[in-house]
Amino acid sequence: MTKFFPLSIKKINVETVDCVSITFDVPNEWSDIFSFTQGQYLTLRTNIDGKEVRRSYSICAGVGEELQVAVKKIDGGVFSTFANETLQKGDVLEAMPPAGRFFTPLNPSQSKHYVAFASGSGITPILSILKTVLKEEPQSQFTLFYGNKNAKSVVFRETIEGLKNKNLGRLRVYHILSREFQEVDLFNGRLDAQKCESFCAQLIDIQSVDEVFLCGPEDMILGVKDKLQTLGLEAKKIHFELFTSNAVKNIEKKSSTTTSENQKMSRVEVKLDGKTFAFPLAQDGENILDAAMAQGADLPYACKGGVCCTCKCKIVEGEVFMSINYGLEADEIEAGYVLSCQAHPVTDKVVVDFDA
Repeated sequence: MTKFFPLSIKKINVETVDCVSITFDVPNEWSDIFSFTQGQYLTLRTNIDGKEVRRSYSICAGVGEELQVAVKKIDGGVFSTFANETLQKGDVLEAMPPAGRFFTPLNPSQSKHYVAFASGSGITPILSILKTVLKEEPQSQFTLFYGNKNAKSVVFRETIEGLKNKNLGRLRVYHILSREFQEVDLFNGRLDAQKCESFCAQLIDIQSVDEVFLCGPEDMILGVKDKLQTLGLEAKKIHFELFTSNAVKNIEKKSSTTTSENQKMSRVEVKLDGKTFAFPLAQDGENILDAAMAQGADLPYACKGGVCCTCKCKIVEGEVFMSINYGLEADEIEAGYVLSCQAHPVTDKVVVDFDA
């Protein structure tokens, strides 16, 4: 069910010249609804210039802290520009309950070595994970590699330094800057696969690493992930979260050139909130999410990029193919779940269930 709740903004902090953190005032009666696990995100909705805009932003607070997200302004970003330039304390944004699985279970008895590679605003969910690990697992340690352009662009710099000072011996932080010279050459340049290899050779023992979290641009994430596996780290220990995917742009560009002549059609039935409606859909045309919304359906979605899983549904009849998938795990796919924003019908009839 698509359910948004109006949340008042309690506080807005300017973190850098192009990034703000937004703290929400969650009413007591909604405290359970908005309880979150470290590394999760919020899908926010508002109207800007008369148009509905939805975006997903990672929670940067640790478990037990006030609900907070960070929004970095990007060129042409409608919501991010609005958040950085217009949004004020007391304004109201609509939010879906926290979602996402960018985390591993914590236990006070565990003694693990966590490593994170974050670039730019990718620090947001990493900070949530880092804070919570340090609080909930007193025997665990954390190593953070954080890439930015320069010192002024480091989001949450003071917060991270404060955590390091309070957790001496448990938290190590290395800043990598691409446009500002540092005395140690190892920390100059871009955070990428080559840097990862150097760090593993000089700063961390890959055999001592229990969990790795990656968040940032797609090329950084995939490059570091592949390098870690090449160096011997098991794939199941590597967790990553993408904000967007270049593959989506390529797919959209290709689909925009598709002709409508002689298209094979499917009948798609959508189950939502206990009701079912149907519509025809070309097998090489729109994805199921966009097509259903064009029919007036109010379906859950956020990124539309095969990343966030907000639009997840279950195939109960027929078959589909997904253009890309960065969000679903193998066991979910095996159980019949798909991302409707990437799903296209293959069989004559397809039935999808958003209530499953």
